[in-house]
Amino acid sequence: MNTIFRKSMLSVAGLAFAGGVFAGPIAAHANPVDGKPVAVAVQSAAPKPQGEQSQITLNDEQTANVKAIIAATKKAGLPERAAVISIATSLQESKLENLGHLGDANDHDSLGLFQQRPTSGWGTPEQITDPTYSTTAFLKGLRQVDGWQDMALTDAAQTVQVSAYPDAYAQWEQQATDLVGQHWNS
Repeated sequence: MNTIFRKSMLSVAGLAFAGGVFAGPIAAHANPVDGKPVAVAVQSAAPKPQGEQSQITLNDEQTANVKAIIAATKKAGLPERAAVISIATSLQESKLENLGHLGDANDHDSLGLFQQRPTSGWGTPEQITDPTYSTTAFLKGLRQVDGWQDMALTDAAQTVQVSAYPDAYAQWEQQATDLVGQHWNS
């Protein structure tokens, strides 16, 4: 990190701290104008989707795969955000289709919902094409990403997947969020 940038960041942090030190006591003693409670904005736990969003219509097989991803996420004891990241990743990698070997159209030896590769240690072809196994493997990788819960979806997915198209996951966040909202409690 260059010196000018570092000093600028430290200056901004110092000003923010000083503003909090002085404004905190003032705000603590402030009286509401008419005795009514003051509204406080609360930020949602999940960040807003980044960029343009894509959406596809799902068939029965794809919907079953959504449910399998959600079930595996729940079994792993992870929150809805993990299911959103998993489903968005699968939407990008396979459009939620459990892909087998595609011959010359195959990307190396990528298989299944997450296009995981046996030669990269994700499991055997049989395991990778099992939606529960492949989701559990993806979630195991996600758990190893420090701070994944607060990361942008595309950053969390990319850290696990190491894709040639790292920003592509973001386009599926809204549909993945909607799908988790629709199926999480069903």
